Parts: sequence; C-alpha cells; structure tokens
Amino acid sequence: MHQDLPPSDWLLRWVPLLAPASRILDVACGTGRHLRWLAAHGHHVTGVDKARDAIAAVAHLGETIAADIESEPWPLANRQFDCVLVTNYLWRPLLPTLIASLAPGGLLLYETFAQGNEHLGRPTRAEFLLAPGELLQACGGLHVVAYENGFLDTPARCVQRIAAVRRIPGNDAPLHRLPAVQS
Repeated sequence: MHQDLPPSDWLLRWVPLLAPASRILDVACGTGRHLRWLAAHGHHVTGVDKARDAIAAVAHLGETIAADIESEPWPLANRQFDCVLVTNYLWRPLLPTLIASLAPGGLLLYETFAQGNEHLGRPTRAEFLLAPGELLQACGGLHVVAYENGFLDTPARCVQRIAAVRRIPGNDAPLHRLPAVQS
C-alpha cells in the first residue's frame, strides 16, 4: 500500500523551503503517505482525494475532503496554501486552479509521470504522461526553483517534476534559500 511508502524524494528535497507550521494541500493524496509525514513534522495539512475510504483513514491528521476533482467543482475555491503538493497524478484542466491555490510566496511541488514511461510500465496512456517541458509551460507565471524531466531507476519510471514559487507582488527580494543537497 502507498501509505507504507516513504515520502517522495522530491518533497523531502524541497520541504526545507517551507516555514514551520505551513498550510499544505496534498492533491490526490490517496492513503496519505505525504499527509502523515507532513503532519508529523508540524505542518497543517489538507488532503483531497476521491477515494472516500482513503480519506477517512487519514482524517485525524488534518482537514480531508472526499471529492472527484475531475468531474465536480473544485472543493477549495478561494482558498490558498503555503504549499500545493501533487505526486503521481495528472489532470491538466486542474493545473491553473492548483497554481491559483498558492498563497503569495507559496511553493508548488509537482511530480508525476512523463512521456517515456509507456515503455516501462503504468501509466502508459498519453493523457497521463507529461510532454517534455509541459510543467514549465504550466508554471510560466511562477518562479521556478527546480525542474527535472527524465528517468529514475528505483522504481524504473520517467518523471517530470517542478518546484516553483508564486511571487509576492511588489517584492523583488530573493524568494527562498535553497536547501543543502544531501549526499
């Protein structure tokens, strides 16, 4: 089960950019592997997923919302978060909504499958695989801190991932101190 998996390396790499007790939205959170880790580290978590059983199992961690975000209205309209996290999920029509859900200075952490993965395993359908540069294009109005598109070997998969910050209007100061790279 996914709840037994460790948090995404991408999340662990960039979470130091967040202030303590940040408000974090985990989109398509599933069984809550990221919600559990983030809540245990003092963040205020909100998870949304269409799997009602999965959401119910992690309701004690913070706010949870059971919703089909592909066919129902966005359940978090007019709310903003310090971080929006998405892993292994892609619904292109939702990308502008996710970016709008970032508070000024907020961090988008997005990691999902990319073209090339169809040769390695699931997902294989084009609608679930990002084209090269697609996340960069979707995040055109954000300050991109990091972007990767390529092959990861454990487990074997092609991914695209981005860490991007919504600029604070009128503030030209450096956005964030980059975390030290772990070796």
